[in-house]
Amino acid sequence: MCGIVGYVGKKDCTRVLLDSLSKLEYRGYDSAGVAVFENDGIKISKTKGRLAALEQKLKREGWINGHCGIGHTRWATHGEPSDINSHPHTSARVSIVHNGIIENYQRLKGFLEKKGYEFESQTDTETVAKLLDFYFDGDPIGTIGKVISEIEGSYALGIMFSELPDTVYAVRKDSPLIVGIGEDEAFIASDVPAILKYTRNYYLLDHEEIVVLKDGKASVFDKHGIPIEKELHTADWDMEAAEKGGYAHFMLKEINEQPTAVKTTISPRITDGMPDLSECGMTTEKLAAYKNIFVVACGTAMHAGLVGKYVIEQLARVPVAVEVASEFRYRNPILSDGDLVIVVSQSGETADTLEALRMSKRLGADTLAIVNVKGSSIAREADMVLYTHAGPEISVASTKAYMVQIAVFYLVAFELAYAKQAISEEECRRLTAALAAVPELINVVLQQAEQCKYIASKLVNASNLLYIGRGLDYALSMEGSLKLKEISYIHSESYAAGELKHGTISLVTGSMPVIAVATQRELFDKTVSNVKEVKARGAKVIFVTHAYKTVESDVADFKIALPTTDDILMPIPAVVPLQLIAYYTSVLRGNDVDKPRNLAKSVTVE
Repeated sequence: MCGIVGYVGKKDCTRVLLDSLSKLEYRGYDSAGVAVFENDGIKISKTKGRLAALEQKLKREGWINGHCGIGHTRWATHGEPSDINSHPHTSARVSIVHNGIIENYQRLKGFLEKKGYEFESQTDTETVAKLLDFYFDGDPIGTIGKVISEIEGSYALGIMFSELPDTVYAVRKDSPLIVGIGEDEAFIASDVPAILKYTRNYYLLDHEEIVVLKDGKASVFDKHGIPIEKELHTADWDMEAAEKGGYAHFMLKEINEQPTAVKTTISPRITDGMPDLSECGMTTEKLAAYKNIFVVACGTAMHAGLVGKYVIEQLARVPVAVEVASEFRYRNPILSDGDLVIVVSQSGETADTLEALRMSKRLGADTLAIVNVKGSSIAREADMVLYTHAGPEISVASTKAYMVQIAVFYLVAFELAYAKQAISEEECRRLTAALAAVPELINVVLQQAEQCKYIASKLVNASNLLYIGRGLDYALSMEGSLKLKEISYIHSESYAAGELKHGTISLVTGSMPVIAVATQRELFDKTVSNVKEVKARGAKVIFVTHAYKTVESDVADFKIALPTTDDILMPIPAVVPLQLIAYYTSVLRGNDVDKPRNLAKSVTVE
């Protein structure tokens, strides 16, 4: 959500800022802007719309030539998308870009108005620019320290003072910000992809640390101006990993990367045929002691947690509650030191999930993070962390991140079940071997892309869809429904198949598409009965099941045949056609697949 970049070096700053912002488009935005030092001061260009519109404006009105500047892509929170509400925001002596939300901006704005400041925009960010101007006394770090002591909320700020040319300052709290270190050049950015074209080396900023970019170098201080030595990190993936690689969209590329992502994630965590989570301090003894497990996440990550719940409870017989992070925080949950809270986030910066993690630690529970981004806030603050080695996921709609999250949940479930003596060593080895074989099953399903495209052509004009399943298939249906609605903009709902008669079947009318998932053999006949109920009312049914299962015409109009593995592992191959159907439906409707409207990849505000 929002993208921030900053640059100090010898290159054309405006070009660097635009290139870097283009690598953050996946975060979601509705306006863009840059502020660059020229010889006669800071020049600003900003506009509603995409980066292409900003670049055209710069070419039309005059390119800003300089070697130091800040840039921003805004996802509207305070004030509608507009040129005026776009970042950067300014005062007489300050220009800033901001990611996050300032919760007490109204009070600060009232104070500043009494001091004679006038406001142009509806944003909370302009208040910070004016407050920096009010306190500025020639000491930039001291000024920033005063301001962050007064503002409340989350923020990553890129700052330039007009009286201090060719220098960028930055500070963060709760919102992500990294510092890129190149050869005679330095950067700030919301995420690593922004800087990969120029460098793979970066620092991670901690809360309220202030970085100064000057003369192509970066220096870090605490809010009192005391220098801080930072550990230099190196990104373990390069620019090629963040490019489309010949695919039409990042989403399609990432769907096809899932076999490799799963293999890369699980292989290092299997030792002598057994799951091994010791890398994060998760010992057999520790696992055996947990009485209750809570999975806390948002969106797709929460759906991965639902799969984890079914598997853990079935194998380990430990109760698991799956909670939406924004609800978990505010319902005064009952936690104790015998509980484990598993927080799941692709970015490791999801605001509600991060706050739920902090609350869980305060209440005495152990915390385990399942995240994709090394050094992210959630990864750094959790007691234990398991990284999902998915590489960069650029498309807003998550696919491979979901896949590797559930793969990690399987490893946790297997080792937990063995630690609890709920399964034997032999059974644990068998399940682990079956998990290690699923990347090839994913490859098999990927060969059905054309069939999924054909099915999508039958859905493209639908107004509503229904996804149904039982048990693990119901958890899977929730993710399939979310994928479709978020990128195709077709309304869809997922429902437990056995609950249809309790109200939802009233929605089924002639030709309404219903996608039914039936991979759990014990529940197959019951699911078929439910499917016949919707078919009898005119629904067009797409049936996702094992290849060997016979599906009669009175059950389904289309069958997607899946390679067979242990039922408990079927959510892995079964989700692939749901992803492909969503993708091709969006393509056929002419939507922006990788950047769906109103959505952001990393939700860093509540």
